[in-house]
Amino acid sequence: MERVHTDLAPAAIGPYSQAIKAGGLVFASGQLPIDPSTGAFVEGGIAAQTHQGLKNAAAILEAAGTSLQRVVKTTVYLSDIANFAAMNEVYAQYFSEPYPARSAFAVKDLPKGALVEIEMIASLS
Repeated sequence: MERVHTDLAPAAIGPYSQAIKAGGLVFASGQLPIDPSTGAFVEGGIAAQTHQGLKNAAAILEAAGTSLQRVVKTTVYLSDIANFAAMNEVYAQYFSEPYPARSAFAVKDLPKGALVEIEMIASLS
């Protein structure tokens, strides 16, 4: 296993890595909508938070030597399932066919009161 870290995404806020490379894959931890330059959530609701979470994940994947184009699976956690359509509109701007497999569901709470958290698994080849 190899730890992945970049200053272009928020630092881990607990005992975990931004991502781990193992077996030809990159396992990126869930990304909150934190602007790495300020350490604060972006403003603008679910759309802005989805953009930031995806930008953070993209930066981590690039640091690992891969990209959003090689994502095979995502998991999207929403604080409210009513935000699904708005999240999906933004999400669709970051991926093209063949789209990665995905799970998306609402959870009771997300860290720091986030509206969305996104984790990914990507191929290195």
